[in-house]
Amino acid sequence: MKGIILAGGKGTRLFPITKIISKHLLPIYNKPMIYYSLSILMLANIKEILLISDEDNIKLYQNLLGDGSHLGLTIEYAEQRAPNGIAEAFIIAEKFINGDNVTLILGDNIFFGHTFPSLLEEASNDNVGGTVFGYHVNNPNQFGVVEINSCGEILSITEKPQNPNSNIAVTGLYIYDNDVVNIAKNLKPSKRGELEITDINKHYLSQKRLKIKVLGRGFAWLDTGTPESLLEASLFVETLEKRQSLKIACIEEIAFNKGFISKQQLKKLANNHIDNEYGSYLKRISQ
Repeated sequence: MKGIILAGGKGTRLFPITKIISKHLLPIYNKPMIYYSLSILMLANIKEILLISDEDNIKLYQNLLGDGSHLGLTIEYAEQRAPNGIAEAFIIAEKFINGDNVTLILGDNIFFGHTFPSLLEEASNDNVGGTVFGYHVNNPNQFGVVEINSCGEILSITEKPQNPNSNIAVTGLYIYDNDVVNIAKNLKPSKRGELEITDINKHYLSQKRLKIKVLGRGFAWLDTGTPESLLEASLFVETLEKRQSLKIACIEEIAFNKGFISKQQLKKLANNHIDNEYGSYLKRISQ
């Protein structure tokens, strides 16, 4: 299984903050936003990752994450020259995917839940075609909306409907088999000139090869694309970390717990940041 983080887009809803920097590098409490999406792929045991962004910001991501070897990962980078839609990521990543299955996560999506790693593993193992993740929201007309029957089977998917027939939004996390590249190549741009991820999902649905995992009580999904949601996400993370004395999306800790790096490697990473609270946390868990 390969992993893709799509960190593109202009971040227009966050202007003027995003005038000079990618929104995915903005802080969510005490870590860059990109750490949260990267952590999800790591929790899914994905070690080969492609990060897609625009030309101006790729170097910043490279400075932040490097080649991933310090985390036991292989991180590559690719450019999306214009915001041509989520589905274009699979065309850009064709050589990287190289016939494997792939999980794509949007760089501004945050997921939290104690059993989320096991749910991801189950979804990956059971995937035949495509799998999406749903979440109950109060404003479904702002998202792709999925309608399911009593058996949990998908009946329809509609992009930002005016009159939603469900309040289950499709989140920014997707698992597909390697057919997704050819499906993306054959898509036609939507009215807004983009290759839509919803059209990929509809293709799999038409073949009865699309499943959904609905995230119920005990899970949190945050889309951090607005100033309000950016603040809400930061306060959410702050509250949990202060109450539990454990960090969310600490990629070094995840790498250690997953066996991607050794305790000695974790101690080395901690020593590189010994003068701050983050480094102190790494040192504590490496004892």
